[in-house]
Order: sequence, then structure tokens, then C-alpha cells
Amino acid sequence: MDWESTVRSLLAGAHSGTGDGTDAGAQLVVDDPSGDEAYRAALARHCRVEEDENVLWIRPIVPGEKAPGTGETIHDLSVCRRRSLSWTGLEVHENQVIFTLATGQVARIEPAQGRELAELQSWDLFVLGLSQEEERYLDDLDADSWWG
Repeated sequence: MDWESTVRSLLAGAHSGTGDGTDAGAQLVVDDPSGDEAYRAALARHCRVEEDENVLWIRPIVPGEKAPGTGETIHDLSVCRRRSLSWTGLEVHENQVIFTLATGQVARIEPAQGRELAELQSWDLFVLGLSQEEERYLDDLDADSWWG
């Protein structure tokens, strides 16, 4: 499988042991050039590729907060903004895509686990309450501001 298909498969949760994609998903882990972990977050289930520029647009999920009264988790869409990975090299290793970033850092998109998987499942429930227009806006990954 090529790198883009692997990323899309991970985001969709196709690697789920139950056959239900909502039981699985992807996370982003970024390591500094020293090898120390610099960043970790669950990833929303969409991406956009600009192959001529070696750029992958993704949406890391910033943890949500419980809404007073309902207890439902609400995510601030102005905080869960799109981010880009600009790479100089990449490889697929089993169920991971490893990017050597232009910054010298190394980023991995891999199966979500633990807290990141729980956050993704919370995000999935939150997105169910959005309008089709809002979902389309998120999926397009072409704007940094949220006015919805």
C-alpha cells in the first residue's frame, strides 16, 4: 500500500480489530531531532495532500471540554485547526507512515491508542452533531479560521 492510502486507511480506522472503523483511528507523534517526543495528538478522520509541494494537511484534535448541564464533550473548532506536515522524506513501515519533516523533526502517523483513541471517539460523537456544511468545511482542510 502506498503512503497516502496507508494514511487514509489509518484515519478511517480500517485497521480496527472489530471491523468497526469507529473503534480505531490515527494519532500523530512528533519527535525532536534528539529523539524526544515533542507532540502527540489524535487526528480527525480527514486529510488533504499537496503532492507537488510535499505537504499533508491534517487536523490534530485538541481535547474538548464537558458542556455544563449535558456533560457532552464539546470541541472548540477554532482551536482544532488544520496543520500541515511539510516533509523531505517519508516511508511506510507496517501500519505507520514516518515523515522526515523540513524542520528536522520526525512525525509518525500511526494507530491511535489510549488517551488519543478516547479523544478521537469523543470527536467522532461531537462531529455527529454538526451540520453537513460544517462537516464539509472541516473535511476541506482549506481554511484556518472558524466562523461557524
